Amino acid sequence: MDKQQEYVLRTVEERDIRFVRLWFTDVLGMLKSVAITSSEIEGAFAEGIGFDGSAVDGFARVQESDMLAVPDASTFQVLPWRGDDAPVARMFCDIRTPEGEAFTADPRQVLRRNLRKASELGYSFYVHPEMEFFLFNGPDDPTPLDHGGYFDLTPLDVQSDFRREAIQTLEAMGISVEYSHHEVAPSQHEIDLRYADALTMADNVMTYRLAVKEVAMHRGIYATFMPKPMAAYWGSGMHTHVSLFDGDTNAFYDDADPYHLSEVGKRFIAGVLAHAREITAVCCQWVNSYKRLVPGFEAPVFVSWGRHNRSSLIRVPMYKPHKSASARVEFRAPDPACNPYLAFSVILAAGLRGIEQGYEVPPEAEDNIYELTDTERRAAGIDSLPRNLDEALRVMEDSELVAEALGEHVFEFFLRNKRVEWDAYRAQVTPFEIERYLPML
Repeated sequence: MDKQQEYVLRTVEERDIRFVRLWFTDVLGMLKSVAITSSEIEGAFAEGIGFDGSAVDGFARVQESDMLAVPDASTFQVLPWRGDDAPVARMFCDIRTPEGEAFTADPRQVLRRNLRKASELGYSFYVHPEMEFFLFNGPDDPTPLDHGGYFDLTPLDVQSDFRREAIQTLEAMGISVEYSHHEVAPSQHEIDLRYADALTMADNVMTYRLAVKEVAMHRGIYATFMPKPMAAYWGSGMHTHVSLFDGDTNAFYDDADPYHLSEVGKRFIAGVLAHAREITAVCCQWVNSYKRLVPGFEAPVFVSWGRHNRSSLIRVPMYKPHKSASARVEFRAPDPACNPYLAFSVILAAGLRGIEQGYEVPPEAEDNIYELTDTERRAAGIDSLPRNLDEALRVMEDSELVAEALGEHVFEFFLRNKRVEWDAYRAQVTPFEIERYLPML
């Protein structure tokens, strides 16, 4: 037993923690949990906890259903919303086969595999997501709770107390928060996590989504990470800032470059741009995701990059140009309802492909791309992101890069599951159609 496991057992005993929740994530990014008593923790570390993998989306077929959830002691945290009277803790798990091998369909394992490839090239992958969400009266009542706008404070921003409580909850679980504020749309908020290695950050994103929902529930309101809940307003994104480090050195920084962006950083950008359409289905995985990716709401629509251009898919932030650790690339496509393990995996895979094969970064887009005509965009070599889930899946299914990044099992299940979702969606008769066509046809 290692020191981290010993720390967990000692903490459980000292704080009289009776139950520990073991968390893991299915292929679609849904959080799963099984509770064990404190007396079972040592056995869980040694042997794992058995469960039926065939009952979890994307995990296994019935004939190969036995799986083990093995807790990662380094992720141990007490759940602050359960109170001190009967404390409950949680640990994330790695999923293994009965033979003890890492299970290829475990999203955590998918990300680990891509991180190992980065490590073989000498890089560590760091991530900093900007997570946006809405607060409503309930899951069936998308009525905004305020009419505030970007960076608004009281009296318009009546939910500032909510954000403070959410931040305190996250920090109580060891998750560092950089800042928070009201976003552009009514009742829309953003809490940004401080950068961390990609695996830790993926765990943090899963915790963030649950913690925000728990705080909202305790206040009698509802938090949603649905990408576009209101047609007339901006959707919620998860702008993802990424960087590669070589030891303690930021591989994206070059002091000699006019914009302090290294050749590695440029090739990473080129890789993500070249494969952007292929990875969109993973970063924007729901039918509703594509209601956000439309012109007029500051969401990325076109495959381009820029330093100061917020209409671009990729932006190179220039907040602190002479601070090497701050050099990073902002990928603006993902939304907060994606599976973070898979999204980080395909972003990394695309960037590494650009580095390995020496992709050349295309010219920077300096104009507002939304204002260009289709002819002007084509002349500039600027492509469009997929316009809906169906188009995104068609591009993804031909992608060797995504298939390799996700692994055959996850790749095939994801496509199969999302085609079912698209078919169910396109069979619906929407209120828009009734209102528009019934009176005239």
